[in-house]
Amino acid sequence: MVLNDIIAKNLKKLRTDRNLSLGQLSDLCSVSKVMLSQIEKGETNPTINTIWKIANGLKVPYTKLIDEAPNNAVIVRKSECTEQMNEAANYRVFCYFKSSPTRNFEMFRVELDPHSSNESIGHSEKSQEYIYVTSGELILNTKGKEYILLEGDSIYFDSSVHHTYSNQQDYLLTFVVINYYP
Repeated sequence: MVLNDIIAKNLKKLRTDRNLSLGQLSDLCSVSKVMLSQIEKGETNPTINTIWKIANGLKVPYTKLIDEAPNNAVIVRKSECTEQMNEAANYRVFCYFKSSPTRNFEMFRVELDPHSSNESIGHSEKSQEYIYVTSGELILNTKGKEYILLEGDSIYFDSSVHHTYSNQQDYLLTFVVINYYP
């Protein structure tokens, strides 16, 4: 696909997702309504400075306007994921999706051995963590509170702060974690 067409498609999607008129977007980014319309139609080749103005006005990374969205399904096999573990080797993480300029989240499958726990010092500022328990019972401690999640339960919380995962059961705990970076 031609870069102008990619920018046109991305700009229109970003603008309409925010329910902005061309005039409102023009006010946000200091690019004329006529120029924005031409860019959305793929009729002009915007300069780097114009793309930066639009990205700043929309408060998105520059690459959000120039990156082509994948048009094929992507399969990630567990065998392709690198296993990472804590020092005690009782907490294992498999990364399925990494954050990127076009993806502001990461997705992991996690295994926690029986009668063990893992502490996280916290992630970046304003980050959120979404957890879905696939098997077992997870005890999550964060901000001085304890949450017990059973198979099929979910939670999300401010993950910029210290939090601890615990498995007090006699069997392996598995869960999915999505770290979201707004």
